[in-house]
Amino acid sequence: MELIILFKAFVLGIVEGATEFLPISSTGHLIIAGDLLNFNDEKGKVFEIVIQLGAIFAVCWEFRRHLLNTANSLTSNASAQSFVKNLVIAFLPAATLGFLFLHQIKQFLFNPVSVAIALILGGFAILFIEKNAPKANTYRVESVSAKQALQIGFAQTLALFPGVSRSGATILGGMVFGLNRLAATEFSFFLSIPIMFAATGLDLFKSWKLFSTSDIPIFTVGFVTAFVSALIVIKLLLRYVATHNFRAFAWYRIVFGVMVLVYFWK
Repeated sequence: MELIILFKAFVLGIVEGATEFLPISSTGHLIIAGDLLNFNDEKGKVFEIVIQLGAIFAVCWEFRRHLLNTANSLTSNASAQSFVKNLVIAFLPAATLGFLFLHQIKQFLFNPVSVAIALILGGFAILFIEKNAPKANTYRVESVSAKQALQIGFAQTLALFPGVSRSGATILGGMVFGLNRLAATEFSFFLSIPIMFAATGLDLFKSWKLFSTSDIPIFTVGFVTAFVSALIVIKLLLRYVATHNFRAFAWYRIVFGVMVLVYFWK
């Protein structure tokens, strides 16, 4: 196994973990990084599935106590039942549309120019929402209503368009529909678990023939680095949103989107 391949796996794992849960689009960053590292062939696409799994497990680990408490009290606690019900409600819109149209989306929209445009427009959308979002009336994920969950679920469907950012759509959608930043961010993390497991599971099912035992070292390096970097970012983001807004991420998206356009424009 060449060290250069392991280095590429290390870098891409960090990129995935560092960008998956920030409102800046991991897709755009992986496209750039994969192109720069010349790791964007069919094997590279399979590798992206593995590192996404690492990021998902980071969320599960960070919120393990909440998840275990919810599971243990699900049959007897009305709050836990309502929380799980709302996650299912929020999960369904994107899961349904993704199942029906994901192939067409990847075929026609999964390209650098589309991603760059989505990055730029999403940046301006964040600036607009930060300025005009209604006053929050929901401060805990357990207090999210079924209506708010459905609204956030439809907001998440925007992330089917590559470059929009799933976390950005759900966090900002939550703020539009009455959640404060911390509650919207936490709900986005919890919602990422079913939607990302579903998407990754579907990709694994479709691509399992491309897996090889010789790739285990590459996949292991990518998985571990994605897990560790995602765990760090999750902890930092939860602290950040307690005292900051998302305008910095908006300007970052705009600048990065322009850079992607310049880099790939032909």
